[in-house]
Amino acid sequence: MRLGDHRRAVAIHREATGGSAWHLLPAEHRAAHLIDIARAHLDLGDPRVAGRALVTADAIAPAEIRLRPDARTALTAVLRAGSPAADVTRLAATVGVAGQP
Repeated sequence: MRLGDHRRAVAIHREATGGSAWHLLPAEHRAAHLIDIARAHLDLGDPRVAGRALVTADAIAPAEIRLRPDARTALTAVLRAGSPAADVTRLAATVGVAGQP
């Protein structure tokens, strides 16, 4: 993703998380990865999937979402994109993030 190829990052993400090894990673690593991939989905114009990744990360390791500035920034971007899912809105309220400019 850092190289700018967000589509490839998403493809690699799907491959990496589809196997059993994904669950062997520490929870914090999985959550951090999901926060990073949420940014890729936002850059590709898919805030719905980005929001789902953030909600999943919160379920895995809440501290990663609630304390990492990157997570809060991504969550704000999902909210600003409009019409977030109810679970994303609840997460934002829990974290104390607002979607207004």
